Amino acid sequence: MTLRFGILTSSDRCSRGERPDLSGPALADFVNAQGWKVLHTAIVPDDLDALRETLSNWADSGEMDIILTTGGTGFAPRDVTPEATNLVLDRQAPGLAEAMRQESRKVTPHAMLSRAVTGMRGRVLIINLPGSPKAALENLQVVLSVLPHAVELLKEDPDAEKHH
Repeated sequence: MTLRFGILTSSDRCSRGERPDLSGPALADFVNAQGWKVLHTAIVPDDLDALRETLSNWADSGEMDIILTTGGTGFAPRDVTPEATNLVLDRQAPGLAEAMRQESRKVTPHAMLSRAVTGMRGRVLIINLPGSPKAALENLQVVLSVLPHAVELLKEDPDAEKHH
């Protein structure tokens, strides 16, 4: 199954061109290396409305199966990616976020500071990832193996039950 992705970077500095986005391209390279497709990438400021609008537009477009966000999941006052994500989700998928935090905790105690959320809007899975390229890739690898099956279930693929 070829999964279709959108990758959304949330960063004030990257959106203003003060710093290059390293996480978005790292995630795109990793996704492409799996044989999947990245259809959309964007950088938006740490702004609730900009994040909410992009997430909802992308999810409602029907073009993507999974949207990865990177950045804005920490404790800083401008870290609002989880809040924006929660505003657009129809249903939560807490097991994915829990698994990422649990595995990240083995690498750094700072994993406990992650406020990342995961869930679904329609038939699209949205996954918040950390802003650092290393942490974003580590977290994505934690959930990587279940993504095809998750998408099969979301799309009500009749063969989804065969993969249990």
